[in-house]
Amino acid sequence: THYITELESSLADLHDKEAALVFSSGFVANEAALSTLPKLLNNCHIISDDLNHASMIAGVRNSRLPKHIWKHNDLNDLERILKSIDDKHGPDTNKLIAFESVYSMDGDIAPIKEINDLAEKYGAITYIDEVHAVGMYGHKGGGVAQRNGESDRITLISGTLGKAFGVFGGYIAGPSHMIDAIRSYAAGFIFTTAIPPSVSAAANTSVNYLKSAQYLRDKQQDQVLKLKNKLHDAGLPVIWSNSHIIPLMIGDARKCKIASDILLDKFKIYVQPINYPTVPKGTERFRLTPSPLHNDEMIHYLVEALLNVWDELELDKKIPDIYDDPNKGPFVDEVDPQIPIFSRFDV
Repeated sequence: THYITELESSLADLHDKEAALVFSSGFVANEAALSTLPKLLNNCHIISDDLNHASMIAGVRNSRLPKHIWKHNDLNDLERILKSIDDKHGPDTNKLIAFESVYSMDGDIAPIKEINDLAEKYGAITYIDEVHAVGMYGHKGGGVAQRNGESDRITLISGTLGKAFGVFGGYIAGPSHMIDAIRSYAAGFIFTTAIPPSVSAAANTSVNYLKSAQYLRDKQQDQVLKLKNKLHDAGLPVIWSNSHIIPLMIGDARKCKIASDILLDKFKIYVQPINYPTVPKGTERFRLTPSPLHNDEMIHYLVEALLNVWDELELDKKIPDIYDDPNKGPFVDEVDPQIPIFSRFDV
């Protein structure tokens, strides 16, 4: 319908790309794009971050092409793989680097500029999943790459119409000839039903509103900082992430589920328990994400409820030793507990 074509035009503008293509979900968008486009290139090698989302992994697998897994956000390992491909197959070999901007389980952010530098050095295409960033970062809500002034260097961007945009569906944005190729060959696009016109119209309204709603992005980061500090001050095992996603560590699968049940039954707060295989055993956790509309009273109530649960279940207030925090290391920025994370490039 024309509602979808209008939405695709808005999404292309959101990311400053030539074209966009809407799918029934973010999972389908990633799987379809990553299983289709590389197959249309001659002998393409896919280099995938080892913490990529299941939808990206499915796309890489279904492409049935040579794949290489690089250590999470490790630029040295990424360059080692790119160089080894060129050494073995020649520098003209097609290569695609697939990664995310915000990683949803730990809230860490990829070193996008440095990945782009390597992609240009070795002649690789870049594919970034901005599902956990669209609407919330960038001067138009185009994601972390836009916030960092790097979106023009990214080849293809994927996003969701859920989460910040509040409806459902997924999409990709990029050069028109690549979008046309995926539209023409992707089974996940061809052999399914499009999202309804009502959803397309609602998504288009939301996308266009958030393009100019910087006050919501700023307010969210204010509330994120408040919650992180209150959790920390309460002695709870919070991870100081580089984004709006706040992991709260539990480290016990059974107690993680019970804690979630108590929060809902006793305090009417729904927090989803995250257990294996979504995260490694021993690093079970809650994942908290304040919105701009979660006010200070709500944040206070949540922290008090969490303290009650921690006491009732005798949960450990230390971060599990087994947990390897990707928000710390040579390729990430230090988090300042006094300053909200910036959400636009011109700050």
